[in-house]
Amino acid sequence: MIGELGRRSATALLVHSTLIQAVTFLVRPAATYRALELDVPGFALGLLAASYAVFPLLLAVPTGSLVDRLGERRLMAAGSAVVLLCSAFLLLWGSSIVALVAGTALLGAGQLACVVGQQAVVANNAAATRLDSAFGYLTFAASLGQALGPLAISLVGGASVRPDTQAIFFLSVCMSLVLFLATFLISAKFGGGRKATAMGGAKGSALGLLKAPGVARALATSATVLAVVDLTMVYLPALGADRGLTAATVGALLTVRAVFSMVSRILLGRIARTIGRMRLLVVSLALSTAALAAAAIPMPAWLLFVVMAVLGLGLGIGQPLTMSWLSAQAPAGQRGRALALRLAGNRVGQVVLPSAIGVVAAGLGTAGVFLASAVVVGGTLVLLRGVQLD
Repeated sequence: MIGELGRRSATALLVHSTLIQAVTFLVRPAATYRALELDVPGFALGLLAASYAVFPLLLAVPTGSLVDRLGERRLMAAGSAVVLLCSAFLLLWGSSIVALVAGTALLGAGQLACVVGQQAVVANNAAATRLDSAFGYLTFAASLGQALGPLAISLVGGASVRPDTQAIFFLSVCMSLVLFLATFLISAKFGGGRKATAMGGAKGSALGLLKAPGVARALATSATVLAVVDLTMVYLPALGADRGLTAATVGALLTVRAVFSMVSRILLGRIARTIGRMRLLVVSLALSTAALAAAAIPMPAWLLFVVMAVLGLGLGIGQPLTMSWLSAQAPAGQRGRALALRLAGNRVGQVVLPSAIGVVAAGLGTAGVFLASAVVVGGTLVLLRGVQLD
């Protein structure tokens, strides 16, 4: 990926990808801990998880069109500014469930703009034969951020079951400022979508992908995987509180999941070329299903770390594979729109699944959430029958 983008821009892009995920995976568990401080009921945690996807659900496809017209860097700068605003809002006013929901929704909007811009940079500049590897590196950086965010919670929380959320929100403000500044180290030339669109990219071609055999099912799989990552991030602190685990232990569990997602992604291009995208996706879903079901069973903390490692390996593969596949299918000048269509599907999953599974938490507890998630992910194995991603 370095060769196609230039060393400085590629490095800044990977830093940007790391930081947006670090902030997200710092703020969202902190919001859960703040909600627990406020003694909100279990179903409200599901609503808190779903609120992250509300604005992105409405804005995903228009944002894809916008990046194709205006360029990636401008969109990433705007998204970074929104994330900075969100962090400051939660630091100063995040003292009610309404404020937490509003702040989390704002975070979702900013994160969407950053991610669409990042993915469009890769899709518009990486060689077709390098898409799996390029998206593997991009999502590796994202997984690094997903590890650093919870690690920061461990450092701030220490041995306490519930950490100092005000200190965490202050840290998120500092990280968001660096995120915003990093945007301007990416070359200003990344606005290639404008030229490609002007040269005749067909409008609505991303929507036309839905008519291709198996595409809708592949997008549904992507949405399910991302929703389960969200649910793990939101409900693992609650599961840890139920089982008496310290905030440091929960943060370390989330970090382990993210680190093993990094492992799966750094080798993604090589493995996909060896065994094929479809077979690799099926293996990853099977691993995820087994790990989620195991997490619902009471076990020693050390064994839960093993389960989170397996879950990280499984969940880390689905997102980059669907990114590279859609990028390869979309015409030049429409790739931002195609990737945004995928993100829109992801946001549907992030709204529907947490809200529905949050109802399970009210009746079966947090362990039931992990069991229900295993059933949903396992169901995608049936859903994928006949889909060709290679």
